[in-house]
Amino acid sequence: MDHVTKAVRSKIMAAVRSRGNTTTELPLGRLLWAAGVRGYRKHWPVTGKPDFAWPGRKLAVFVDGCFWHGCSCKYLPRTNTEFWRQKIETNKHRDKRVAQSLRRDGWTVLRIKECAVRKPATLARIVRALGFPNEVTQAMLR
Repeated sequence: MDHVTKAVRSKIMAAVRSRGNTTTELPLGRLLWAAGVRGYRKHWPVTGKPDFAWPGRKLAVFVDGCFWHGCSCKYLPRTNTEFWRQKIETNKHRDKRVAQSLRRDGWTVLRIKECAVRKPATLARIVRALGFPNEVTQAMLR
């Protein structure tokens, strides 16, 4: 049981800032840079603040941590399981609402799980979504 009110806990958690995103954003940024994929903006000020955005092409890429976004490669904690299940379900519903809102505004939305960041298919998905011809895509992925 929490010893503070829901409003106080929300304020405390809102003040917590991430420290590096070393398993999500940084590795993907390095892959994009190494492949010569440029022109993205980080945390572009549209709905959901995508991790990577190409505003001119209206492509938003979110890199989701496996635990926080309910990937099947992670398990729920054994303590306070119901709280975590609800928390992760809420995150997944928010992800869907954000994606729907962006799509209504004409954006293409890609969600990439932490466990898939380093897979070659991930970079290929982004490059395809950017609309590069297949020959350029193949050259980038070599």
